[in-house]
Amino acid sequence: MKTVAVLGASRDRSKFGNKAVRGFAGQGFTVWPVNPKETEIEGLRCYRSVRDLPARPDRVTVYLPPAVLLGVLPEIAERGCEEVWLNPGSDSPEAVAAAERLGLNVIQACSLIAIGVSPAAL
Repeated sequence: MKTVAVLGASRDRSKFGNKAVRGFAGQGFTVWPVNPKETEIEGLRCYRSVRDLPARPDRVTVYLPPAVLLGVLPEIAERGCEEVWLNPGSDSPEAVAAAERLGLNVIQACSLIAIGVSPAAL
């Protein structure tokens, strides 16, 4: 089973950080929402940071502003993952360059569409 950490997970069902939690869960992924201000999202335990995850995720999908992402990229690199998906709005030339310097496999695209889920349907 594949695991995914959703950085910027939200309780607000209209936000992409929530749609990602629901979309990945609906596709059979083990989903680990990450948001330091929440304890639970969509019935799933929410983690304060990537460091707190129960295991190394296969995929990290990001719904954070680039300035915030820059601060957590070292944590992602330390924890490790197969892929870091920078969804629209979370990427910037600086964030991409920093992630690549840390050796992360960066993909700039909508991670929901990549798994066959239309965000509009959620």
